[in-house]
Amino acid sequence: MIRGIRGAITVKENNEREIVSAAEKLIREMIRANNIEAGYVASVFFSATEDLTAAFPAKALRNIDGWTYVPVMCMAEIPVPSSLKMCVRVMIHLNTDTAQEEIEHIYMEGTKKLRPDL
Repeated sequence: MIRGIRGAITVKENNEREIVSAAEKLIREMIRANNIEAGYVASVFFSATEDLTAAFPAKALRNIDGWTYVPVMCMAEIPVPSSLKMCVRVMIHLNTDTAQEEIEHIYMEGTKKLRPDL
């Protein structure tokens, strides 16, 4: 079974260090909270809002030991009026037997309001 694990974090400034650092903080917490091993990951998608242009957030994944061969992709978030700005989102596609309701989705910093139900 492939499951999706969602995560999001806001970024303070549009610069490479800030974007990659925030993305790495988020992905490491997603890995920790869900006990993810890279060998079970099918792919990872990152998206960024249109105001984040200084770096690819997916670069953060390459800072994590053992994740070299995990397929990763970046894309632009749809610029919906009044949507959250300065935001990086992640979707990890994971091979797992874990039930959907047991997956821990991670929303950090200003993104907690995106999914208050979680």
